Parts: sequence; structure tokens; C-alpha cells
Amino acid sequence: MVTVEKVNDSQYLISLSPNSSLVGIYRIIFLSSITLVCGGIGVIFYFLGAALILPFAGLELSILFIAFYLSFKWSSKKEKIYISQDIVKVERGINKAEYSWKEFRTFTSFQIQKDINKIIRLSFRSKGKDIFVGDFLNEEDKIKLKDEVSLIIQELNSHKNKFEHMQ
Repeated sequence: MVTVEKVNDSQYLISLSPNSSLVGIYRIIFLSSITLVCGGIGVIFYFLGAALILPFAGLELSILFIAFYLSFKWSSKKEKIYISQDIVKVERGINKAEYSWKEFRTFTSFQIQKDINKIIRLSFRSKGKDIFVGDFLNEEDKIKLKDEVSLIIQELNSHKNKFEHMQ
């Protein structure tokens, strides 16, 4: 998901996060319903004399909860891109910025690459180093991000040119 926020005339904030079909209370409802069905079947078979069903049902639920935990943790990733007249800043993390990169905008270029499989990779390049952004996005969101960053850069450049002509 790509959201763009215009902080003021010369500052933008782009927030990136993976698409997630289960959010909030719906995660709890889904996992509770699976637990109720699988656990209920295990308990019924336990009382009917098939005692080994219950531990395997517990094992199945444990593996399922671990898989969903990892999936929910992955879908909690966030990237924030700050673009202003002077600075480009990229922050990554789940709840807080675990990685941060900052560079002057005049030394930074926005790169659009396609790999062998025709998958778009977007990055900011400065001093020979690429900082890739939005690798977890789907192709539609990557195209939207590419378009939004291009529009922001054009708008900031036009503001800069207007300011230079005024002096």
C-alpha cells in the first residue's frame, strides 16, 4: 500500500506497507474459528477413544499459529520516504525505525530497474550506493510509487526553479 502525504509546499512523506487481507480483529476471529473447529474435533475424538488425535491437533494448531505469527510480523513492515527540497530520507522498521538512510537530494537520483524476470526494482542512488525501496510491494503499487516519486521530484524542481527566478 502506498500513501502520500504533503507535509508542506516542499516536504512529502510516502508511507509504504505490504498489502494484508487480514487486519485487526479479523485476524483474531479467523484464528479463533480454526482453533475452535480443530480443537473441537480433537476433543470429540479424544472422548470417543482416539486419544492420539488430541496431541496432533495441538501440534497442528501450534504450527499454524507460528506460521500466522511470522506472516503477520512480515505484513507489519513499514517504510517511510521523506522527500524535501534538500533531503531524501528512507526509514524501515516494524514499530520504529530500525534502519535509516539520509542524503542530500542534489546528490541523489531515483532509479527504476527491471530484473531478469521483468520485476520492477525502485531505489535511490547516492555515491554509488543503491537504497532499494518497496521491494515488498506488488507490481501495481510499485508503479504507483514510481509515478508518485516522479511527480514529487518534478514539483520540487519546479518550486526550486520558481524560487531561483524570483531572486
